[in-house]
Amino acid sequence: MVICHCKAVTDRCVDHALREGARTLAQVCRNTGAGQDCGVCVLSVKREMQANTLSVGVSGSA
Repeated sequence: MVICHCKAVTDRCVDHALREGARTLAQVCRNTGAGQDCGVCVLSVKREMQANTLSVGVSGSA
């Protein structure tokens, strides 16, 4: 799913950034390009980060 239309960032891009070590919203945005133009996607990026964190926590794998 496209999260940032300005930079064509998908949920998979956000997940990849998190797997590569990004831990903050700023790090994810810097690594993916999301939130760099209009900023409308920032809440969607936050939601994807939370969903990723919850799924990792539930499964017990990192």
